[in-house]
Amino acid sequence: MKNKMIIGLFYIIGLSFLALGISVMILADLGAGAWDAMYVGLSDHTGLSVGTWILLIGIFLILLNSLILKKMPEFLSVITILIIGSLIDFWLIVVFASFSPEDFTLRVLMFIGAILIIALGISSYLQSNFARNPMDTLMMAIQYRTGRSLAFSKTVMEVTVLIIALLLGGPIGVGTFIVTFSIGPLIQLFIGPITRFRTYLCTEKVGKPEASNY
Repeated sequence: MKNKMIIGLFYIIGLSFLALGISVMILADLGAGAWDAMYVGLSDHTGLSVGTWILLIGIFLILLNSLILKKMPEFLSVITILIIGSLIDFWLIVVFASFSPEDFTLRVLMFIGAILIIALGISSYLQSNFARNPMDTLMMAIQYRTGRSLAFSKTVMEVTVLIIALLLGGPIGVGTFIVTFSIGPLIQLFIGPITRFRTYLCTEKVGKPEASNY
């Protein structure tokens, strides 16, 4: 029971950090990740919040993955996207509602901080195998259908979402490419120490963290 509570805490803290980092990156306005840029573009066109679109797209992906893999939908994944979407709306609509940074130096610092926070959040969230992000499942579904590598599947997925974000006028910029190539190495840097810390806190062995879309 103690170990489950500790892992659950890593899960919640990780998602909280992830949502904060995404929100700060959007506010920095130097370019967001492809998925986040698509959500912002959809929000700008429809008036629905970014968090609402995260939930809607997430549910669509859960159903799509089920069709591709010919398996029952992973409805527990709704919990993950609901938490992320709600927290992003909390940061953007409630906490930072009147905050619009104009100083370029401040925006650069916000962007750098956002990348670090996102990497920490993902590294913490991955300590739990609970409620996999539907984007991760989509990557594996593409691999299943194409017979190609996970790297190929992820590239196809990311390029497709990037094109959609561009068409929607989402915040694509130099930051988009920086985050694309830096998140992976940063997660690799952070996940080792965080995993050792989680192992230290737990008295029993737990499942190995899963790979992430980021």
